[in-house]
Amino acid sequence: MAISPQLPRHSLAIHRHLKLAFPVLSDPENRVARAWGLVFALPPELRQGYKQLGNIDLQRYNGDPSWELPIPGSFVVGTDGRIRYASADPDYTRRPEPAEMLAVLNSPADR
Repeated sequence: MAISPQLPRHSLAIHRHLKLAFPVLSDPENRVARAWGLVFALPPELRQGYKQLGNIDLQRYNGDPSWELPIPGSFVVGTDGRIRYASADPDYTRRPEPAEMLAVLNSPADR
């Protein structure tokens, strides 16, 4: 699943547009991300840049005036509720290799 601070209608539009095979859940006001310590506020200069682009309106898409975003993260949670893999990086261009996560998914749960 994916979790996004976007309002449900915007997440649903992305889900449909990209034809995702997994659910996208809405995290209003980044409550889940905040509980996990994965929230940062955009500095004023970036806010201005977003506004100038015109098509990135966080306040409208997320339904709150905070200018906060979640730090991109990937997690594997076992059926026992234990986190078996965690990766979070403020640089959204750096993501874990799929093979790294697949290795965790394919390993015995009792590791």
